[in-house]
Amino acid sequence: MAVEKAIASSSLAQVVDRILDKGIVIDAWVRISLVGIELLAIEARVVVAGVDTYLKYAEAVGLTAAAAAPA
Repeated sequence: MAVEKAIASSSLAQVVDRILDKGIVIDAWVRISLVGIELLAIEARVVVAGVDTYLKYAEAVGLTAAAAAPA
């Protein structure tokens, strides 16, 4: 009796299409201190998305001119 293993594979194009459609946001904040003295602070925000997805994200977090304008 043979055992068959089904593997759902995706092509690179499908993976890139999904990432650009949905987007990925990596938000990191690192602070290194010694005895209460801050030695290093790093803040990073990486957004990988299509233009439409990025504009929706930017508006949601207040990075666009429309979001910055007073109501």
